[in-house]
Amino acid sequence: MKIYNTLTRRKEEFVPLEPGKVKMYACGITVSGEAHIGHAFQAILYDIFRRFLEKKGYEVTYARNYTDVDDKIIARSHETGIPADEYAEMMIRKIDAAMARADVGEPTLWLKATENIGNIISFVQALIANGHAYAASNGDVYFDVDTFPAYGQLSGRDKEDMLDGVRVENDGEKRHPYDFALWKAAKEGEISWDSPWGKGRPGWHIECSAMIRAAFGEQIDIHGGGRDLIFPHHENEIAQSEALTGKRFVKYWMHNGLIKVNGQKMSKSLGNSLLLDDLMDKFSPDALKFALLSGNYRGDVNITDALFPSAEAHIAHFYDVIGRTEAAFPEERGMEEEIDKKFDAAMEDDFNTALALAGLYGYFKEAARLLEANDPRARRITNQIRATYSLLGLFKLDPAAYRARYARKEEIPADVKAVAEERAAARAGRDWAKSDELRERLRAMGYAVRDSKDGYELEKL
Repeated sequence: MKIYNTLTRRKEEFVPLEPGKVKMYACGITVSGEAHIGHAFQAILYDIFRRFLEKKGYEVTYARNYTDVDDKIIARSHETGIPADEYAEMMIRKIDAAMARADVGEPTLWLKATENIGNIISFVQALIANGHAYAASNGDVYFDVDTFPAYGQLSGRDKEDMLDGVRVENDGEKRHPYDFALWKAAKEGEISWDSPWGKGRPGWHIECSAMIRAAFGEQIDIHGGGRDLIFPHHENEIAQSEALTGKRFVKYWMHNGLIKVNGQKMSKSLGNSLLLDDLMDKFSPDALKFALLSGNYRGDVNITDALFPSAEAHIAHFYDVIGRTEAAFPEERGMEEEIDKKFDAAMEDDFNTALALAGLYGYFKEAARLLEANDPRARRITNQIRATYSLLGLFKLDPAAYRARYARKEEIPADVKAVAEERAAARAGRDWAKSDELRERLRAMGYAVRDSKDGYELEKL
């Protein structure tokens, strides 16, 4: 299988550092606020990547972190009057609950910055000892970028544009304006820990490097995160880790696209953040994933007003076909293995979920055709769809439970209803020829009619 590597800017054959085993890390959430759709997008993706690697036979150790101490959390602590550590724990509980509603799987390891303070301090001490970092007079510690000539390899930036998007602070304490903080001296009222440089707390970038080293050692196979983390966060991780060990830190760098809302980048400042809990109040986990996974994971997702309702309509139709085939052929246990082979082929090409999902339309169309012909192969198709696409988090619910909880009744146009009622009257009068004629008229209008002991149902084709 092939994975696009941000570092080399091309797809590469996936060969892990240790045969049969994969060490994988994805940057998690800074818990200064509740989980939004961007957090969910990233978490869903790397959960799926892990699951597919496991399907391929790899033993995967997958770690995610919570950044549970940083400037934003401290600011929220001051605003709310809740101590920073208590505020972070409260938000982690809320985020975990929201992710569970979206049916996002748990990683193998959860890592927290506050549980790795000793590892972080040791890491910083080692960087100072080998000449890659220095302590300032005020208790801050900085990484000396000039001591790492490969800086910029991930992002493609040079020193002239390194400062773009980087917060410049305490210039008087730095050797160079582009040096970055490894340890920050505590300000009055801030959460802090004792260190050789006085009371303080970790810089953001050092947290991931130190946690990865403690959990996995000096090298990992896959490091993931959003594209917005390439610079400076992931660039700084490379500098810190490789300056310490002299070894290649990560073999494959993976970055997902960002969320946009009606074409604009999602942000609190624009007031267009979509909280995950709010979305889960309206839509099913299936619809959320179907919408987010229908494009290339490296591309941005543009959320319009129609995105999730449209995805829910497709999912409702798919569940309807599944429910009818299971009711029609309750004993059929066969599978259509070709569906699984095509799914794997799509996913082996840099986790192409868009191609994998595109196949569903044809599979369900064929299943519906076979169902009308009373052919048990319809059930074999939906059996395989259920088995294969559960890896993407789809079709795990009972169809009746899905319909009761999530399906939305579409408003049927008046002229379509009139024809349907005319047909019902013809059936009541046993005018079967007229009934068949009106069924075909409904099909021409874009609707299928399904009869039951309680009357009929209309379904948009």
